Amino acid sequence: MPDTVLTGRSATAQPIIAGVLAAVVGYASTFTLLLAALTASGASPQQAGSGLFAVCLGIGLLNIVVAWRSRLPISIAWSTPGAAFLLTVGEPIGGYPAVTGAFIVCAGMIILTGFIKPLGRLVASIPSAIANAMLAGMLLTLCLAPIRAVGELPLLALPILLAWALGLKFARRYAVPIAVVVTGVILATTTQLPTGVFDGAWPSLMPVMPVFTVDAIIRIALPLYIVTMASQNLPGLAVMRANGYAVSPAPMFLATGTVSALTAVFGGITSNLAAITAAICAGPEAHPDPGKRWPAPIAAGGTYILLGLIASVAAAFIAASPPILIQAVAGLALFASLASSLSAALNSEDTRLPAVLTFVTTASGITIIGVGAPFWGLVGGIVLLVLLRSRPSA
Repeated sequence: MPDTVLTGRSATAQPIIAGVLAAVVGYASTFTLLLAALTASGASPQQAGSGLFAVCLGIGLLNIVVAWRSRLPISIAWSTPGAAFLLTVGEPIGGYPAVTGAFIVCAGMIILTGFIKPLGRLVASIPSAIANAMLAGMLLTLCLAPIRAVGELPLLALPILLAWALGLKFARRYAVPIAVVVTGVILATTTQLPTGVFDGAWPSLMPVMPVFTVDAIIRIALPLYIVTMASQNLPGLAVMRANGYAVSPAPMFLATGTVSALTAVFGGITSNLAAITAAICAGPEAHPDPGKRWPAPIAAGGTYILLGLIASVAAAFIAASPPILIQAVAGLALFASLASSLSAALNSEDTRLPAVLTFVTTASGITIIGVGAPFWGLVGGIVLLVLLRSRPSA
């Protein structure tokens, strides 16, 4: 009887730990990019903080509601490629109000996409081998982080790697949680927060009256929509499919578009389906049983809300921590997903070469006309697959 109770408790804790990790990784990896992008587009420090707080609340609540209602480990995040793109644009005509107007227009286009059925059919037609190869290519960079961390910070990274390896040996299910705990202890004992970080007030939402300009719509809204759809939503759906979950695109586009429109009023950037962090919540490390992984995004959503409420302290702590250590523990959590994706991608000889092309293109990290490598890996793999299948018979 005690063993049964222990097993039940461990099974409940596993997806929760995975969800917390996914949120911390997603936040820690890109919140500085988001703040820099908003500032570069004309936001004051207070407006940039409001944008970060708003999007944390938006994706936090959306993660909770979507996972609870669907019973699927669907993860929502902000548009990291969109933030990277926004950083290169600069302040448009009309200033920051025009940027918020562009955010709203982009959200409207995502909502409109939810009503276009051909897009859903297009996503559903992606071959499984290609989807798995794209997922593997996306995961590879992060899975290399533990090794890079050993090279950069051996005294800090080796204990984390050793804890994970010992966990695999003696308590396989707890290997990643053990590594997370060790990482937390190391960061808590080695990170020094700036003075006065606890003196700030609670974060607040600052509404910005949007201005709709042709310049901002052309320079920001349209490219942001393309980048978000091609580099986030499409790979996010592929991640879910690669892990065995059938997700209807239209409701997701409607939900993320609506939340994006609401958070845009307070300076929040576009929300979308998560890709990399989605693999943490939807992969085998979240739970051996695919049907019991859905609490992971709920835990991630709660964590995003907490990070939003303590944005100044959390940002200061994570900014003062070595980013490579945060990436390292995330990479360890994704090893199982990488192995599973590579195995599925290379299983069939008929699709092996297109899958390899998809994998290497995605892993290359190239960006062409503002669109990231996952999209081009997907396109390249599908084109080669169609070409090989259309070869004339001898």
